[in-house]
Amino acid sequence: MDLANRRETYEEAGLDVDDVHADPIVQFEQWYRDAEAAQLWEANAMVVSAVDADGWPTSRYVLMKAFDHHGFVFFTNLESDKAVALDGNPQTALTFGWLPLRRQIRVLGLTERVSSDEADDYWARRPRGSQIGGWASPQSQVVPDRAELDRRYAAFEAGVGDGLVERPEHWGGYRVVPQRIEFWQGRPNRFHDRLVYTLSPTGSWPITRLAP
Repeated sequence: MDLANRRETYEEAGLDVDDVHADPIVQFEQWYRDAEAAQLWEANAMVVSAVDADGWPTSRYVLMKAFDHHGFVFFTNLESDKAVALDGNPQTALTFGWLPLRRQIRVLGLTERVSSDEADDYWARRPRGSQIGGWASPQSQVVPDRAELDRRYAAFEAGVGDGLVERPEHWGGYRVVPQRIEFWQGRPNRFHDRLVYTLSPTGSWPITRLAP
């Protein structure tokens, strides 16, 4: 497979400071709406990167479930590898990749756990099957085979019957509070546009341009 000669021309519109909103969250929402309007699959998917206790960077896709001026929210098993890493080191990075639009957004921020009320509210809106899975899966732990996972799921489903599936203590969410947000727009000749918002001590978001 020869990847060195693979080429893709980015003939997209440019991105300048005058083109973007002064508020990075408003700008994020505009680009997110563009991604949804383009019917991109799982437009709310993002890569969460953390550093574990041994200093290894670790990344995975999760689904963003909310965003506002307080940050970007996702939910997970609080005993998973990513949760343990984020609890140990709250510094994290998010990456949104909307490649058909030749766009990506990179976020640097600090993680914090969402409140129990927020976790309860989202848990209540999850499909019942996902709720059962949240109880049945010992996320990130070694299991002998798929059959063991299916057995655990069936056992919990039988045990709860038609009853309410309450949120387990080991399941919750994280909010990534942004400190820096970069908007990247692909351009011809690999001369891409990169605009970076950086949170200042006064709470403003000055914008700078980076070379591609």
